[in-house]
Amino acid sequence: MTHILQRQTGVVAPVAAGGDGIYVIDKEGKRYVDATGGPSVACLGHGDPEVRQAVIDQMEKISYVSNQFFTTEVAEDLADILIAGAPPGIASVTYTCGGSEAVESAIKMARQYFVEIGQPERYRFIARRQSYHGTTLGTLAVGGHVARRAAYEPMLMETSHIAPCYAYRGMAPGESEEDYGLRVADELEAEILRLGPETVAAFFAETVVGAALGAVPPVPGYFKRVRQICDRHGVLLVLDEIMSGMGRTGTLHACEQEGVSPDLMTVAKGLGAGYQPIGAVLVGARIVDAIAAGSGTLMHGLTYMAHPVGCAAALAVQRAIRDRDLLANVRRQGAVLSDALQDRFGNHHHVGDIRGRGLFWGVELVADRDTKEPFDADLKLNARVKAEGMARGLICYPIGGNVDGISGDVVMISPPFIVGETQVGEIVELVSEAVDAALATVTGQ
Repeated sequence: MTHILQRQTGVVAPVAAGGDGIYVIDKEGKRYVDATGGPSVACLGHGDPEVRQAVIDQMEKISYVSNQFFTTEVAEDLADILIAGAPPGIASVTYTCGGSEAVESAIKMARQYFVEIGQPERYRFIARRQSYHGTTLGTLAVGGHVARRAAYEPMLMETSHIAPCYAYRGMAPGESEEDYGLRVADELEAEILRLGPETVAAFFAETVVGAALGAVPPVPGYFKRVRQICDRHGVLLVLDEIMSGMGRTGTLHACEQEGVSPDLMTVAKGLGAGYQPIGAVLVGARIVDAIAAGSGTLMHGLTYMAHPVGCAAALAVQRAIRDRDLLANVRRQGAVLSDALQDRFGNHHHVGDIRGRGLFWGVELVADRDTKEPFDADLKLNARVKAEGMARGLICYPIGGNVDGISGDVVMISPPFIVGETQVGEIVELVSEAVDAALATVTGQ
């Protein structure tokens, strides 16, 4: 019995009692390989002594003050390190307690920017289908995850959604990746013109799509065209790197690999590595300047904004990533993981696509490899893979609905940045066992 309203009622979850590097240990002593760090959160693994000590040290100083009255050294130091590594044009940081709050904050900042510069008619937002930006009403509205939006649809603000950059399912026969990217990017311009450029505030996109598609990177040139279109029409570009950012794809920010800078960028999961709840919005200079020259007030606030203990944990995490050169390990082990997945699944008759960057990978399962037909959604194949993984001591991230919001199954793998080559091999072996066992329950093979 539990008095917690779990995500799935009637399911008895094991009790986590400890953590050791890339492993989670339940109260019965069973060890699980955390091949996803939760939902791509625990990038330093579990039980890091330096981060733990940083949290303790801050609590011994002061655990909470409101940023209406005070700032703290840890909040300022964390902002300094974030801005030092930020894309060009980013000037300031504002803190939240997680990803949904970060995107909600970015929505409001985008709107405030246009109010401040005398363009209050800009209130519309454009995003992409098969995207996920959070669970609040605002973030669900800009998100394009059909299943998560469905029950709340009547309550959501109107948002336009264009095609995702999803080459495996969207690229036409004979079309190059570059031509495909330009074609789907140009949908943004068509939608801006349809709505009226003078009414559009911002375009929201995940640099590498996470929970809605399963580690889908953009094709070359896509985001450069998007940036050009936004600039041409005075629309803000908001990049959501909550899952793909802070080193997950091998560079500190995923957009570095696209050669673009956003006007607003949201980060969270890898920011604090799960040691404390924290997120942030990285804010472009022109937005900061507009607020400073206008009302002088950010028309948004949260009780736990810039929470000292959260900032202390995140600061320790970011210093660890920098000082231990963990991005190099992400790239190194990411190559090992890519090769291992290709070796194991490249010719698998129920694997349609293997995609990703760094330590952020998705394996898409299909009923028919030639036609790319997905399995019937009622089979809940991705959930079966999760269950088979847990039985074998593997934590992997199941994704459903990647094809059309309902159908589609992907297994996502995003281990901590500290993972070693032997552990990568262990992960791929366990994923293979879990996938084949789950497939056997639906195909009888």
